[in-house]
Amino acid sequence: MSLAYPQLTRLGPLPGALAAAAGARCVVAYTVDFDGTGNEVGKGLEPFGMHSAGRYSARRGVPRHLDMLERLGIPATFFVPGYDAQCSPDSVRSIHAAGHEIAAHGYVHEGTLFEPAEETRRLRLTHRILSDLIGQAPRGWRSPSGQKTGVTLPVLHELGYRYDSSDKDADHPYLLDLGQGRTMVEIPNNTYSLDDFPFFHFSMTPVSEVAEQWRDEFDERYARGGFFMLTVHPRAGWGSGTPSRVRAVEDTLRHIQRHEGVKFASLGDIQQWVADAAQQFDEVRV
Repeated sequence: MSLAYPQLTRLGPLPGALAAAAGARCVVAYTVDFDGTGNEVGKGLEPFGMHSAGRYSARRGVPRHLDMLERLGIPATFFVPGYDAQCSPDSVRSIHAAGHEIAAHGYVHEGTLFEPAEETRRLRLTHRILSDLIGQAPRGWRSPSGQKTGVTLPVLHELGYRYDSSDKDADHPYLLDLGQGRTMVEIPNNTYSLDDFPFFHFSMTPVSEVAEQWRDEFDERYARGGFFMLTVHPRAGWGSGTPSRVRAVEDTLRHIQRHEGVKFASLGDIQQWVADAAQQFDEVRV
């Protein structure tokens, strides 16, 4: 029987390695998946009527989140599909102008897998769109709809990407060994309890209960001296773009800020900390 793929090749000796590398007790990352109209277009839907919630992102959700982040003085990483960047270039520029990191998130938030040539074309297309728009090449990528193949990381590495934030298999970042001396950093994205999508899409959980869940998750990770990453979407519908949901996010972030030794960071900064202290982190061969 062949070994499971991918393979864990090193178990890091220090569970709190990221916090130690950052000189903090707990590292916190706030990430925003833009998910505008490309989310519907990628599914073959026209973004009108009941399928128009993605238009809310650029119109109201992103400005509201930028205002909140400015009030709190917190950096964020925004994952932007290439199609949404084409449709809402001013919105993406405003994110970049505010000092936040722009990372890639597919072209039309693809919900299906493609043949290698087509996947490569889409990865390159989004990379070019974002690079041209903000004058700076993205360093990070997050899979749209969790879709990722054996082609994905080698192509991203060739384009200059240094981290992925797609997998669900760990509490902390770890090293990815792509072979032939190529490495990247995986920053796991917990889409089950630290993401607004399942709460607001599947169960329509009350906002107050969602915020309580997020605070409980942070408190436990803080107690263990670890890493906390929250992911939201600035859409209407199942996202966190509307006033009450942004307020719940802000209340959660203020709760976090009241704790000593917390350091908020972009995923680009986190990637660098992991790369600089590589031997302290798990390593997975892919």
